[in-house]
Amino acid sequence: MKDKFYITTPLYYVNASPHIGHSYTNIAADCLARYMRKVLGEENVWFLTGTDEHGQKIQRAAEAEGLSAQEFTDKMVLVFKILWRRLNISYNDFIRTTEKRHTTFVGKVLEILYKKGDIYQAKYEGWYCVPCETFWTETQITEQVCPDCKRPLERVSETNYFFKLSQYQDWLQDYIKQHPDFIRPKTRYEEVLKFLELNKLTDLCISRPQERLSWGIPLPFSPQHVTYVWFDALLNYISAVGEFDAQDNYHSRWWPADLHLIGKDILRQHAIYWPIMLHALNIEPPKAIFAHGWWMIGESKMSKSKGNVVSPIEMSDKFGVDAYRYFLLRDVPFGLDGTFSEEAIVKRLNSDLANDLGNLVYRTLTMIEKYFAGMIPTVDIERKNKAAPDIMLKIRQLSSRIASVLVHPEYNFSFACDSIWELINTANKYIEDTKPWNLQRENKVEELKAFICVLVEVIRVVADSVWPFMPATAQSIIQQLGGEKIQKGRPLFPRIDMRNTGLS
Repeated sequence: MKDKFYITTPLYYVNASPHIGHSYTNIAADCLARYMRKVLGEENVWFLTGTDEHGQKIQRAAEAEGLSAQEFTDKMVLVFKILWRRLNISYNDFIRTTEKRHTTFVGKVLEILYKKGDIYQAKYEGWYCVPCETFWTETQITEQVCPDCKRPLERVSETNYFFKLSQYQDWLQDYIKQHPDFIRPKTRYEEVLKFLELNKLTDLCISRPQERLSWGIPLPFSPQHVTYVWFDALLNYISAVGEFDAQDNYHSRWWPADLHLIGKDILRQHAIYWPIMLHALNIEPPKAIFAHGWWMIGESKMSKSKGNVVSPIEMSDKFGVDAYRYFLLRDVPFGLDGTFSEEAIVKRLNSDLANDLGNLVYRTLTMIEKYFAGMIPTVDIERKNKAAPDIMLKIRQLSSRIASVLVHPEYNFSFACDSIWELINTANKYIEDTKPWNLQRENKVEELKAFICVLVEVIRVVADSVWPFMPATAQSIIQQLGGEKIQKGRPLFPRIDMRNTGLS
């Protein structure tokens, strides 16, 4: 096993409040970080998230609210931090692109690449999408709208600085072919490779003139220009965890990142721009980039312009934080698009959480109260194995089964939950098949003790296994089990009556 694990989320753009898509990425990253802390130890895992705060969209959003760009970003950053605290996101570091540690680092990168000859000045004429912060050439558009977001483009003609992206295309294609797990899932790997095979990369415009955009990091060799927001933001992954020495060599305990977790809409920037930028700096690429799918509302992608954005705060308030986390991680295999609805959350909550997990814990604790006055009985492992050999085997195999689907290259939260719930459902069936009330009536005390101890073992292992997914629930289960004497509380997940939600 590796001796460290460094995981990142994208830096979220602060021009609008976070939605389900933002929370999905951070919950997934949090789950993996928590899992790896169990495997490697707290001190060997680093989880980075943060905010992207420069660019024209931010400047315009600030102006619309009558605020300076810095005042606007300070306000919006709090919104993100409050959400992450609410959703129990256990990040180690939160980086802002307006912080001095980042802006100084970006300046250093620009100096290195300029000195190397990988940055040059040229005139740009073409089309620009403000919402996407992206330039488009005549050959890339069929009408005057952005190929990505379909919103109107602005005609731009100006002198800018360019990064020699094109000269590294062959290197990138070879690297991707030699590292089949570099881009995940497999469909995204094939998408990037096909793009590179069918298109000749153009050099990347990495500056904007101050007269058009003042809100950005100035170029050290041309203070009348600021850095393109994407070139600036991608560098956070290394600015947060390392530094350059006097010979321009980069040093970090954490790099290379073990996993960049992103949405599929920003795959090109992460799978093409970013590895080339790193290679030009003589820094190795991240070990893996995973681009997950979108959450759809009906047939449409969630977007502010369509008015179908769902608030993660509202959903977690309505259904509970852990139910919300569980739904996002369980309902769709990671990497595919999912359809979001409140009905789907209720179905998962009632079925998996109330009927299966909650019922197992509550029934078991109730039996301990009834049959043993709240004291957990003790029996030797041989008797437990003999009482339920199939369950004890599943317990021993569970950690390896989770590891086989949750870590590189799979990252499949849904499949990991399948293994946990297989054990839960087997234990619930064990109760029905054993009929402990008959053991009690027939005074089969030792058999009843072994039966209860098997269930307690299941619950302890399940609590440990679900902790990365539902940390508060895991903690509640552990507290209710107590030590020798249980401390039974209310059911973990009361069922929701659809008729009382307005959803039926």
